[in-house]
Amino acid sequence: MSIVVRAIDVGFGNTKYVTASAQGQLDCAHFPSLAYFGQDEIPVESMGGRRRTVQVPVDGLLYEVGPDVEFAADRFRSRQLHDGYTQTAEYRALATGALHFMKVETVDLLVVGLPVSQYTSKRAALQKAMTGTFHAGRKQRIVVKRALVVPQPQGALYWCAQQNPGVGSPKYKSLVMDVGSRTFDWLVTRGMRVVPHMSDSVTRGVSDILRHIADTVGARMKEDFRDLDAVDRALRSGQILRLNQTDHDLKKFDTAIHKIADQALDFVLARLDGPQELEHIILVGGGAYLYTKAVRRRFPKHRITEVADPMYANVRGFQLLGEQYVRERPDLFRADGGNVASEAPESAQSQ
Repeated sequence: MSIVVRAIDVGFGNTKYVTASAQGQLDCAHFPSLAYFGQDEIPVESMGGRRRTVQVPVDGLLYEVGPDVEFAADRFRSRQLHDGYTQTAEYRALATGALHFMKVETVDLLVVGLPVSQYTSKRAALQKAMTGTFHAGRKQRIVVKRALVVPQPQGALYWCAQQNPGVGSPKYKSLVMDVGSRTFDWLVTRGMRVVPHMSDSVTRGVSDILRHIADTVGARMKEDFRDLDAVDRALRSGQILRLNQTDHDLKKFDTAIHKIADQALDFVLARLDGPQELEHIILVGGGAYLYTKAVRRRFPKHRITEVADPMYANVRGFQLLGEQYVRERPDLFRADGGNVASEAPESAQSQ
């Protein structure tokens, strides 16, 4: 029987996951990181037909998650934007939902990530939480035998190294920046080995930009406007945000967007010995599109590497790291049972 390796990136904004991996081809999907709770099982039918969600039991409540979660009945949109995110019922529900949509019964190794600043303190607890039996839908059980936790940007680094072998050369330093919903994470590496004292994360992500715009637009309308998803859609599409039959041109917020991005980059530059030794600067994450101009301005002498589908860069790298972990430890996965994976692959160790 083949060994099943899967990866999940439970972000503050979206939950990304790998559905298939074969011959170098990785298939990924995602859904919003929203979980609506209830106490009883409810029908998941809407006027347009059955919605793609699943109800996940966690701590006595049922959490509805999935691609069509925005059609759920509850209008209250709560995202867990805090450092204890991985310990919440919502996080477990989202991870379980991803496992459900993978359509697997058993996962031999599950790879997940943590913000750089939380990696040391929360890794062991998350590995334990992501191992065992997960329940979803009507009596569905998914068993995860082992879990591996890596720093989030390390996934993007590993994915980029597969596309550009020079990134993995021990002769060169690389800077990987991952723009998430809540956190802006970065890793400095020599080859594939992390330089810990230059790597960190700061809570200056996309949600700060979206909240600033929503607060300003709301104040101008003299209303409490909190639909950050509507702001995000308008920014990504370059379209006008239309509210109360009035157009709001978000290009007027470019200066504020660049300021928030600059504040995140101030922390990055403060950690570096200087950018001169950096051979590769890689920008990934679902919010990369909002930070690109600021990054180019702060690193004017460097070529900035951007990847296709930057939202999936981490989870694709997680998958490849997991597959390498299995190749390095075949005896571990031939045996039954298992629990947590205590170390990252050899090529992904810290200096």
